[in-house]
Amino acid sequence: NIWNKNKQRFETEDKKAYLEYKLTNSKNGSPVTMDIIHTFVPSSKRGLGLASHLCVAAFNHAQSHSLLVIPSCSYVSVCSSFDLIIFRDFFQLLICFLI
Repeated sequence: NIWNKNKQRFETEDKKAYLEYKLTNSKNGSPVTMDIIHTFVPSSKRGLGLASHLCVAAFNHAQSHSLLVIPSCSYVSVCSSFDLIIFRDFFQLLICFLI
């Protein structure tokens, strides 16, 4: 998987499957959350575990950068195979605190 920082997404090498995210910054400008907003795998490549691999890459990236993960993408929000804690309800409190 390839991290495309400029497009804020993780991609397969052929760039046909991807996971998109948005970063939310704190008052000092450093990122604090990674909101995973969309995953896409073309129908010809579904069933190969690509979306799961992209999610693992995103969660590993978030963990290594001390980012909280918001699972706005329906695939991520229902997938229970990830070991990291997802902070959906905490996000609203965090935004109120940072504003």
